Amino acid sequence: MGWMAKRRLRTGPTAALPAKPDPAELLRIVQLADPGARKDGDDIVATDVRVSAAVEADADLAGGELEKVWAVRVAAEGPLPLDFFDRYLAEGIAFRLKGLAVCRGEVSDPSDEENTGPAVILPVRPTAEELAPLLEPQEDDEFTFTAGDIKAVLVPQKGQPPAVQELLPFATELTAIELRGDEQVKLGTLALELSEALNGLVVDRWRFRVDAAEDLLPPA
Repeated sequence: MGWMAKRRLRTGPTAALPAKPDPAELLRIVQLADPGARKDGDDIVATDVRVSAAVEADADLAGGELEKVWAVRVAAEGPLPLDFFDRYLAEGIAFRLKGLAVCRGEVSDPSDEENTGPAVILPVRPTAEELAPLLEPQEDDEFTFTAGDIKAVLVPQKGQPPAVQELLPFATELTAIELRGDEQVKLGTLALELSEALNGLVVDRWRFRVDAAEDLLPPA
């Protein structure tokens, strides 16, 4: 691997992984963020981005945090991807494969973040009555609800995350119920109940599809 390849790695958000990922597993993970993602030679093509096949990189790419580094770079194809999709993709891949994310030269550990949780994406904004079985309204704020120690906020969505496209072809006004709290599995369980009741889809903070509450935990 030549000097040029090492340099080129720094241009897009990158997942720096401790081991070489299995290409089929990498495709499965990218398809959680974009069900339409497909292989293109050794790379994976998703919405507006190309996910390069893993290459071995210098340990300094991840700030010396990992003994060995396999770099999976996410490069924009054409104009900048919508809603930070390239960065979220790199971070979500790193989270699932026990790696670190490198964005604009900064190294971060996606499993470190606190006070973040999943969101339930719905095709239309739910009424207070529809939410009542699972969430308590707040008197002074029509957008904020609670369930025990979990806070839920209704947030209108400007874009359409690729993960939800197949479910919501007829959506008029996407709305997210963003959940916040300390216990990810508890948040995930409530999110899945809400999505079941309201015909929505659960995504994590990188907008990857979540099918089980445990998907929100870093891999053991």
